[in-house]
Amino acid sequence: MKVKYLSHAGFQVSFGDTTLVIDPFLTGNQLAPVKPEEIRGVDLVLVTHLHDDHVGDAVAIALANDASIVGSYDLVTELQKREPKVKVVGMNIGGTYLYKDVRITLVHATHVAPLGTATGFVIRRDKISLYHAGDTGLFSDMELFAKRYGINVAMLPIGGYYTMDIPDAVEAVKMIKPKIAIPMHYNTFPEIEADPYVFKRIVEEETDTAVVVLKPGEEKEIKVEV
Repeated sequence: MKVKYLSHAGFQVSFGDTTLVIDPFLTGNQLAPVKPEEIRGVDLVLVTHLHDDHVGDAVAIALANDASIVGSYDLVTELQKREPKVKVVGMNIGGTYLYKDVRITLVHATHVAPLGTATGFVIRRDKISLYHAGDTGLFSDMELFAKRYGINVAMLPIGGYYTMDIPDAVEAVKMIKPKIAIPMHYNTFPEIEADPYVFKRIVEEETDTAVVVLKPGEEKEIKVEV
């Protein structure tokens, strides 16, 4: 699995010949390493919730790549009302969408969002089980997600104010017990300033999880030994 950090909560994730973009907030984001028109070869655009810093450039990227937007039914229906040409896959909590050999499961998050719900995604292919938590506070069902879906890579917000802060994100790691944790949703705005290397230090001192800190625009191949 190759992971490219698009800053904030945005990632481009490639599983072989399938490429996903998650929460692409690029336009108006001073940390964004690329412009929406530079993102190509995308099969699906996943959106956790309808706040502007997550839905971001999802419609533009989907249209440019003839890709579908995947998210909660209410969210994608709203986006299709705004742009009828966009293709969508509307899901609900607990549902799984199979695209080729990639399984995408919609899970809940604890966050106030437009149109009723905020979500995360568990994305599985071969030995990889990737959890993108979306915007969320700490909640005990993260431990259930780990047990049910065998999560071994977790993308977790650390910026506080709107989401978990570093101490709560550390507790999330302790519940999920992934092989790898990737911090996100920090330093985009003054309210969410946080040091990902503090998160890395605490997690690696107190758990067996390795933390991978990605700079905006940085791409890394993620391998998980099972």
